Amino acid sequence: MAKSLEEINQRIRDGSVHVVTADEMTHLVGELGPDSAAKEVDVVTTGTFGAMCSSGVWMNFGHSDPPIKMSKVWLNDVEAYAGVAAVDAFIGATQLSETRGLEYGGAHVIEDLVARREVYLKAVGYASDCYPRRSVETAITIGDLNEATMLNPRNAYQRYNVATNSTDRVLYTYMGTLLPRHGNATYSGSGTLSPIYNDPDYETIGVGTRIFLCGAEGYVVGNGTQHDPVNNFGTLMVCGDLKAMSTDFLRAAILHKYGTSLYVGIGVPIPVLNEGIARKTAISDADILTTVLDYGVGRRERPQLKTVSYDELKSGTIDLNGKEVRTSSMSSFFKAKEIATELAARIRKGTFELALPTARLPQRATQRPMKQLSEAPLVREVMLPSITVREAISVQDAAKIIIGKQVNHLPVVSADNKLIGIVTAYDISKAVALNKGDSLKGIMTRRVITATPDEPIDLAARRLERHNISALPVVDHANTVVGIITSEDLSKLLACR
Repeated sequence: MAKSLEEINQRIRDGSVHVVTADEMTHLVGELGPDSAAKEVDVVTTGTFGAMCSSGVWMNFGHSDPPIKMSKVWLNDVEAYAGVAAVDAFIGATQLSETRGLEYGGAHVIEDLVARREVYLKAVGYASDCYPRRSVETAITIGDLNEATMLNPRNAYQRYNVATNSTDRVLYTYMGTLLPRHGNATYSGSGTLSPIYNDPDYETIGVGTRIFLCGAEGYVVGNGTQHDPVNNFGTLMVCGDLKAMSTDFLRAAILHKYGTSLYVGIGVPIPVLNEGIARKTAISDADILTTVLDYGVGRRERPQLKTVSYDELKSGTIDLNGKEVRTSSMSSFFKAKEIATELAARIRKGTFELALPTARLPQRATQRPMKQLSEAPLVREVMLPSITVREAISVQDAAKIIIGKQVNHLPVVSADNKLIGIVTAYDISKAVALNKGDSLKGIMTRRVITATPDEPIDLAARRLERHNISALPVVDHANTVVGIITSEDLSKLLACR
């Protein structure tokens, strides 16, 4: 039996509407079947609350006296984009403070505004006849803004890949801190409460759909950026009035040693118009599959290690090649359920009516990689030949090689030419000063940071920076030294790019 949206909205007005949350609908369809559930339920509410970096706010400050055309704007020392009209600006959630760095960013400015806290505004511009003022500094609250419109280019990802780390060091990523040697796995998304997974064919979610956005009423503007429904990575572009939002459903976050993000709460009501929609809203965590990726490989295409369900992820552990790996969510299931429940309550009270989309979202879109006119140089294209030594040679002999060959680094290899250590000119000079004339065995560094021939030089440069070292021996798959790349060589090369 099909229902119209107007019938459902009339039931919302007269108080007879039947609303359940998405996780409740899963059980209900399991008990009654999709046909009976479609007759009984009018609306299914969804919810998600997680770090959504692709978020921000458009603001209008009003005109100063004399007027200024702002070319650069800072809010609490976080730069906002001002390349539009005279006193409009957009602040992005991940833009960092120019003085506080990773500890404060655009997300914090947005939260401060929603919390009604005072924000320091600084702007500069060029003088003209109609805008003679060159700079302005003041303090504002959200009430001083003419408009404050949240417009988020990419929110409510249908699902997320799982992140883990195969390397022997900690990684700091947008998926949180990843421990070495698959010490943990992190994921995001709300599983069975996921808005898009409850309407995967975009029958009710589209341009103009009314949604719950950070405690306020908001709307779907269109598909989000990187919208990839073919691979179950649909996204939404959403907007809403920041002045009506609440910090109960919007919070700034600091991802340790990575940057800032904004936790955004979104709830989408799904009108149960027919049996087909009822069947789709019965999706469970066991039905939603995603891929475990190795973030230890710093490439666009990361190794896929395993396919797992959200049911497995929520259990707290997954199995990776026989190893039990602890899982943790970057999203809050508690808040996602709270959002779905709050949205259901508003619908029952008659304060939130539903709106069908005026246009459907793309269903066959896929995400494409960046078009690059040239590929990044690989290590093998810029590495230099390396002089290697055995650990049995004396410090004095090593010093003669460094002076004679004018090198600063000597990889140390075993009898079968496998890398076992490295010594630098500094190590040698220190040993000479301390009159240590025996072999290199006692002074070489055994834990050697290396590069491989076929990786981009950007990865090698990042490794040098992270470990504060000046060279990387280049080794092949057998751990045989095939060259060396130094910070001096990379600095010259990167400076020319």
